Amino acid sequence: MSLSFEGFDRITADPAILGGKPCIRGMRISVQQVLDILARNPSWEELREDYPELEPEDLRQSLAFAAAAR
Repeated sequence: MSLSFEGFDRITADPAILGGKPCIRGMRISVQQVLDILARNPSWEELREDYPELEPEDLRQSLAFAAAAR
């Protein structure tokens, strides 16, 4: 069973994927992983070279999701 978060159509949580951590579109890339990568390397272009499956809206929603969770 996958959970979605109101206002974040690209953030999902599924107990079968990464233990239910919030992830990007059901992939095995967690919001926390995206935030950690951006903290170490704030270049979205370089991040997308390493993770081409991520779209700009995925990155925006990851940042907004983290801000909303505070």
